[in-house]
Amino acid sequence: MNSTRPILRLRRPKDEGARIEIVPLIDVIFLVLTFFLYAMVLMVPAKVLPMRLAAVTAGERGEARPSVTISITADGALALDREPVTLDQLVESVRAAVEAKPEALVFIAYEDQSSVDRLPIFTEIYSRLRNEGLDIRLVGRPEDY
Repeated sequence: MNSTRPILRLRRPKDEGARIEIVPLIDVIFLVLTFFLYAMVLMVPAKVLPMRLAAVTAGERGEARPSVTISITADGALALDREPVTLDQLVESVRAAVEAKPEALVFIAYEDQSSVDRLPIFTEIYSRLRNEGLDIRLVGRPEDY
């Protein structure tokens, strides 16, 4: 039994160009959107992470120079050479103290343990003082303390 079957031929219109399917593209966009939404829900803002400041190893010891110390207490209050000062008064007070001691180093010191986020206070102090041309150093506790 020899039967011949007709050959199946597909017809393609000759004027049809490349075709972009939009449904898979929409699916991919929704998957990416879902991924980023899920990632944002799980993300913890860095400004509220509790952290213990690292101990300071022994640094260079040279000749003693006069200094001006800005202290950030555990509750976020500021002091300039143990005198309370506000953030708005800080630049003028430091400028006056450095004019009295021309070769003074400016130290920013902090208490080790705190329940208050002091990073915004530190960055504000540093950004206000960096344009004054001062030699600013960060002070911590000794490593064996």
